[in-house]
Amino acid sequence: MARRYAVIGTGMMGQEHIRNISLLDDAQVTAIVDTDAVMRAQGAQVAAECGSSTVESFQNLDELAKKSDVDAYVVVTPNDTHARVMDQLLASNKPILLEKPAATTPTEAWAMAHMARARVAPIWVGMEYRYMPAVARLIETVKSGKAGKLHMVSIVEHRFPFLDKVNFWNRSFERSGGTMVEKCCHFFDLMRHLTGSEPTRLYASGAQNVNFVEDLKNPDHKPVVDNAFVIVDFENGTRASLDLCMFAEGSWWQEQVSVTGDKAKLVASVPGPARFNPDADPRHSLFGIYPRGGENRTEEELAINQALLNAGDHHGSTYFQHCAFAEMIQTQSQPEVSLDDGAMAVEMGAAAETAIAENRVVEISARPSKLKGAA
Repeated sequence: MARRYAVIGTGMMGQEHIRNISLLDDAQVTAIVDTDAVMRAQGAQVAAECGSSTVESFQNLDELAKKSDVDAYVVVTPNDTHARVMDQLLASNKPILLEKPAATTPTEAWAMAHMARARVAPIWVGMEYRYMPAVARLIETVKSGKAGKLHMVSIVEHRFPFLDKVNFWNRSFERSGGTMVEKCCHFFDLMRHLTGSEPTRLYASGAQNVNFVEDLKNPDHKPVVDNAFVIVDFENGTRASLDLCMFAEGSWWQEQVSVTGDKAKLVASVPGPARFNPDADPRHSLFGIYPRGGENRTEEELAINQALLNAGDHHGSTYFQHCAFAEMIQTQSQPEVSLDDGAMAVEMGAAAETAIAENRVVEISARPSKLKGAA
């Protein structure tokens, strides 16, 4: 019997999850939940087009619980609703994939992690960028030791502007958590994953210069930054930087992640969606190994199936993440990205927002074992 998924939240990213679940073996979306009637109808249509034989549509989680039985939940609602939705779902004994960020504030994210500790069924936080083919190859190569002792991590994302979301929730700092939480939790998660260490201090400089600038006319508007530089120091002596620009849709490579150790530099380069840059080739990413001294350098193009490109904007990573999530369910293993990981990414994002707003270095002392904000 095919594994039955309920997708909660059927906006742009929710629909991407529906399309990618449909590509899995023995899996289908059998229920969707959305408070917005238009999004609910779109989600049902996408699920039907992807081959789901029977799709039930619900306006809220109470309706879902009363009328449908599923095997796993995928939460893709606006950021500010994650804590409330998860509070209802934690009582179930079903696996959950919670889209990033885990919450809009560190307090909420750590409290969620604390409440979930007694739960048997696993919770996975959606960090798709780990699963982009070139980035996944970089992570694997770092673990193999080819870079040597790691000293520096550099992440660049030059991409298309913010997209219009339902009720423009991503234009609100309060609803999104701010760009450093909403968008950049991916990158802070990668920094921790690659360095194998925890952050100790962070400095950031950023502004809202191009996207939604009309919102700045409102004196009560808290800026939603669209460009920033961030520097992070880690306990083990490594350091990392982020260069973010949300008005650079003409870039050939949308993401470039590099690590430099005492033996070599490794670089993963990922193109953005073709609809934003038709001159780039969205089918191929690039992974390079550049040893010190310049000898035996290698560069490899990594091709991706067109069906995966058609299923979303994240270079196939949503599909590969769902493959790993499905395997976790089948083998009853632990999630590769835990709620503690999600909370630390929110912690770092919030620290970056503070650094930008207050023009200062922010010390980071939170650790998963401390469960900041949990009573």
